[in-house]
Amino acid sequence: MAPVKSVCFIGAGFVGGPSGAVLALKNPDVEVSVVDLSETRIAAWNSDALPIYEPGLLPVVKEARDAEVRPQNLFFTTDVKGTIKRADIVFICVNTPTKTAGIGAGKAPNMAYFESATRMIAAEAESDTIIVEKSTVPCRTAANMREILKAVGKPGVNFEILSNPEFLAEGTAVADLMKPDRILIGSMQTPSGLEAAEVLANLYGSWVPKENILKTNIWSSELAKLAANALLAQRISSINALSAICEATGADVGEIAYAAGLDSRIGSRMLQASVGFGGSCFRKDVLNLSYMAETLHLPEVAAYWQSVVAINEWQKSRFTKRVISTLYGTLTGKKIAVYGFSYKKNTADTRESAAISVVKDLIAEQAKVCIYDPQVTKAQIWEELDINGCHLADVEKFVTIAQNPYDCASESHAVIVLTEWDEFSNKDVVPAKKNAGENPQQLLPSPVASEHNSDNEMDMTPADKSARERYSPKTAVKHVEAQNAKVDWEQIFDIMERPAFVFDGRRVIDAGKLQRLGFRVECIGRGNPF
Repeated sequence: MAPVKSVCFIGAGFVGGPSGAVLALKNPDVEVSVVDLSETRIAAWNSDALPIYEPGLLPVVKEARDAEVRPQNLFFTTDVKGTIKRADIVFICVNTPTKTAGIGAGKAPNMAYFESATRMIAAEAESDTIIVEKSTVPCRTAANMREILKAVGKPGVNFEILSNPEFLAEGTAVADLMKPDRILIGSMQTPSGLEAAEVLANLYGSWVPKENILKTNIWSSELAKLAANALLAQRISSINALSAICEATGADVGEIAYAAGLDSRIGSRMLQASVGFGGSCFRKDVLNLSYMAETLHLPEVAAYWQSVVAINEWQKSRFTKRVISTLYGTLTGKKIAVYGFSYKKNTADTRESAAISVVKDLIAEQAKVCIYDPQVTKAQIWEELDINGCHLADVEKFVTIAQNPYDCASESHAVIVLTEWDEFSNKDVVPAKKNAGENPQQLLPSPVASEHNSDNEMDMTPADKSARERYSPKTAVKHVEAQNAKVDWEQIFDIMERPAFVFDGRRVIDAGKLQRLGFRVECIGRGNPF
């Protein structure tokens, strides 16, 4: 095949935007275009107020986009059709959300956006094109794509389909792209398929070591992303299940995780107990895998993966019940400060955040909820609660948003930590030992598991507009790159009601320090040892 001159990413979201930017940065001789039908989103990508919050992303975008230090080779545009016509390689980075109606509702992926993108490529491509599945898709999606491309494509135009799933974590996406653990490329095991895989491998080879580029058959690659996320989610649910046993027996799940993590067969990663995993990916992909098992007539396998999600939902509910019982069985009229609303630190993404479930339960208990998050806006919090079943009248009545942690905690009965933002932690940070995990002696911060991003959609249909606007520049990102100062917990104690409670849903609190200040501290995975 001829050298690649032009690459197109369909979908300017959490996957398409950063992936396109890094590919452009590392391949200055290749024109990289990220396309989307949302004019608002594209305008944001062409500004310094990017539509997503991702540490380190803006400098990468500016270097490839602005032609200040080198010729421009990164473009953000709404000219989807024209860009496809010029492209040698087209990455599909659109959303595959869980179906909300019809057969498989609640589990099966909705492939409408993905099929629309495939049909558009087939209709517009004027020369041989490599199509890359970047979206998370069910195994054997490529077979369906081949049928569409054959039926819709222009005579004489040949297509090769590759699977190249993303393994990014929100909050560390740029670092993950710059130094990936692996690049997985799946192809048909034909001469043309293998040649296409080599073309894509050469693009990545401009900065990724050859040994980190793994080539497989296309079906293995499609399934690998679902498998990776399911295994990660399973690990979180496993440690969270153990956290419940710890609370009932007086054991400490941090000590359990540290001891288990030193076993080289287990390792320390993803063993941080918490109020539950969130993000747009884990729940969706585990349910997708469960549904796939059902369709393959493997009910025991389907039930196994379904239980991973069930434990996660139970963990969130269990946490709220602990808050209620500790606060003497009633929250009515009590101010509760919620620290954090995004599903993890270093991102403004709130999709499937554990905070949504907890806040909904607090509203149901008629608590006065005050929320502070350093990156998530009031409009986004309101929208998230609305679409997750809270009546707007109840939200307006019971929920307020604070601009700092002190206003949030003032006159509150309890502070609930639901996102592990560094500013909330009072732990001493010391260099971690290799494979150390959560060492209770070191008092290391306990980051929530690094849930992977979802694929993000191009605005292909009016029905999709609402979901997209939830993450528009107007609602989703505060763009505060500087680290906020650590919370002064002594000051927090002085302005709270008595007794003052802290509920640590992310294990970022040194309970002993707060107890010496006078707080009563309840932590996930830690019960009364006496």
